[in-house]
Amino acid sequence: MALLTEKLTNNQQTILNLLEESKEPLKAYAILFDIQKKGIKSPLQVYRALDKLIEIGKVHKIESKNSYIACKNSHCNSQTSTSFLICEICDKVTELKKNNLSSYFSKVSEKSNFKYTKHNLEIYGECKNCKKKI
Repeated sequence: MALLTEKLTNNQQTILNLLEESKEPLKAYAILFDIQKKGIKSPLQVYRALDKLIEIGKVHKIESKNSYIACKNSHCNSQTSTSFLICEICDKVTELKKNNLSSYFSKVSEKSNFKYTKHNLEIYGECKNCKKKI
């Protein structure tokens, strides 16, 4: 596993900066479109950079949306369980930083004779701002 302090390549840093500035998750081709002027021309370059950023805990993939967000939790890595709140109206994603879900899932899994290792949980609903509008 790579260290969180690992030096990023130019492509990785460019993509991470874009994701940190974004208000919503971005798909790989949207990332490519936004950064083509910075020398990244190939989808493969984007996917390689994203894979490495995920591995070192700087980026998360939102599986249900096939999109990516910058990590807001300094303790993440590819082996960390992650949980997200996703607004069904505005697509805002909030990463839950500390919760007891890993412990809960471990206990539930054990009862089913299953070895729990990690989770990537996506919880859908309405964010505070969208809830006010309704």
